[in-house]
Amino acid sequence: MALAISDGELDAVRRRAFAVGYRMLGSVADAEDVVQEAMIRLARTDAEIEEPAAWITTVATRLSIDTLRLARVRRETYVGTWLPEPLIEEPSADPSSRAELADSLSQAFLVMLERLTPVERAAFLLREVFDYEYAQIAGIVDRSEANTRQIVARAKQHLGSSRPRFDPDEAQRDRLLERFLAAAEDGDVEGLERLLAEDAVFYSDGGGKVAAARYPLHGAARIARVVAKITVKQRRHGPFERQLVRVNGQPGRILRTPDGEIWDVLSVDVAGGRIQAIRVVRNPEKLARFSG
Repeated sequence: MALAISDGELDAVRRRAFAVGYRMLGSVADAEDVVQEAMIRLARTDAEIEEPAAWITTVATRLSIDTLRLARVRRETYVGTWLPEPLIEEPSADPSSRAELADSLSQAFLVMLERLTPVERAAFLLREVFDYEYAQIAGIVDRSEANTRQIVARAKQHLGSSRPRFDPDEAQRDRLLERFLAAAEDGDVEGLERLLAEDAVFYSDGGGKVAAARYPLHGAARIARVVAKITVKQRRHGPFERQLVRVNGQPGRILRTPDGEIWDVLSVDVAGGRIQAIRVVRNPEKLARFSG
C-alpha cells in the first residue's frame, strides 16, 4: 500500500467505514462486511491516499449503496416490523459520542431513512451527518453537482419534518425508563399509561422467528395493557436479568433469561417528558452477538 498509516489512524479509518455502513444499512453484520471489504481495498491499493478518512468514506458509501439495494429486496418480504439491529453503547463512551448516538444513529432516525432510495440515503447522510460539500458528494455517488443538490432536496422532501427529536436531559430520560420498567413489573396499567404520550407507538421486531406484534400498536391505553400482559407472560419463564444500557443512544435495557440467553432489547424515545415510542428487538439473528 502506498500509504503509511499508524495503528491509531487505521482504527479511525475502520470506525469511519462502520459509521457510514451502519447508517446506510441499519445492520451491524452488513456494515461489518462493508468495513472488511473497504479495508481490504485500502490494503491493496497502490494509489497515493492523502486523506484516508475521505477515501474510506467514498468506498464504504459505494459498497453500502450496492448492499442496500439487495437488502431492500429482502426487507420487502420481512415478516412483521423491521427494526435496525441494535447498537449497545460502550460504558466508556464520552458525552460527544453519546450526542452522536442520540441523533444520527437512533433507531427512529434509521427507520426514517428507509423511505429513501439507496442513492438518496447516501447523499442525505453525507450532507446532513458527515457535512460533505455537494461537489464531494457528487463524486462519491457519481452524479453531477446539480443533480446531487436535487437528490438531497428530494430526500429532505420525502422525510419532511419527521426527523426525530429527543429530550436533552439524559438523566430524566433514564428515570422515565426506570419508572416505566417498574410499572410494567408491577402490572400497573394506569402507571404505564401516565408515562406514555397519548399517541405513543409500540414496535416489536421478531422477524417471524419468535413471538412479536406483526404491526405497530398505537395509543397509550392500548400499549399499557399490552406491556403489562407481556410482563406477566415473561414471568412464566422464570426470573429475568435486566441490564440498563443505551440502545442507539437512547435509554434501553437488555433482558436475559435465567440461562443467560437474550430475550429482547428494548429502547424508548422520550420527548416532551413522555415516552413517544417503544422499540423491542426480539429477532434472534439481531441479538446473537450479545449472547455469551
